Amino acid sequence: MNATAFMQRYAQLGERFEPAGIHAQSCIRVNTLKITTAALQERLETKGARLIPVPFLDDAFYYEASFSLGATPEYLLGYYYLQDAASQLPAIVLGPSAGDLVLDMAASPGGKTTQMAAMMHNEGSIIALDVNSHRLGALRNNCERLNVRNVLMLKKDARFCLDLKMYFSKILLDAPCSGNFCVEPSFFDIKTLQGVVERSRLQKELFKAAARVLAPGGTLVYSTCSLEPEENELLVHWALAKYPELQLVPTGLRVGDPGLVQVFGQELSPEIAKCRRFWPHKTGTEGFFIAKFIKKQAQQESDV
Repeated sequence: MNATAFMQRYAQLGERFEPAGIHAQSCIRVNTLKITTAALQERLETKGARLIPVPFLDDAFYYEASFSLGATPEYLLGYYYLQDAASQLPAIVLGPSAGDLVLDMAASPGGKTTQMAAMMHNEGSIIALDVNSHRLGALRNNCERLNVRNVLMLKKDARFCLDLKMYFSKILLDAPCSGNFCVEPSFFDIKTLQGVVERSRLQKELFKAAARVLAPGGTLVYSTCSLEPEENELLVHWALAKYPELQLVPTGLRVGDPGLVQVFGQELSPEIAKCRRFWPHKTGTEGFFIAKFIKKQAQQESDV
């Protein structure tokens, strides 16, 4: 596919825009395990950085600087993490707390993992999975730099997380996806519809695994950085039909658009409007999608 083909798809979804020049605003997340937001703001502004609070996040700033924020003493000390604003929202929607047992199904390189650890004040437990050793090394390094102490890292394909023989009160499935043009300059040159469909198959396998190990009453957040409905609304529509024990609930977010309930002429469950879809030209973030599920208390499990 080329840019024209993708743009025609987006037009069918109700969005017409020119992708050239649309970029996600550079953003940092304060690591509250090591420093307060006010203290970090003072340190970076003293160095000459311009920080603008992200209106829909508590501990994050858009920034402009004449120097690299990935090479400052503050960065190396773990005072902040370079993370797109939309990418910070899945953890907030999941809302892990100190008493939770959390499963992070595709954890590397660790932005959301370390964010959840900070939200949990390094209490409770996060089981962080990744199938790739190199990426798992990046996760380990970031956890060490940010002083994260409640994460157990495992090299494991999350499709087989049933092997862990555990139930989780909170699950984050930030699924491997096709990405989007906003953060990948060659997106239109290398992505194909077939690739999108293949990603959707993998995402469904991961979702099946998540549904099996989510504890009754537990919360599952599914997210991608893709704009393609096959990986987002169409997957949620499939999940609602396959798993009646899972209830789609509002994310609580005010930023972003509601999930699409009509895709390429197909009518989807009206419940999908509870999801949030992030178009870069509207939000100034990378493309993103977030859905939140609750597992009904009455559901009984027998296979773990």
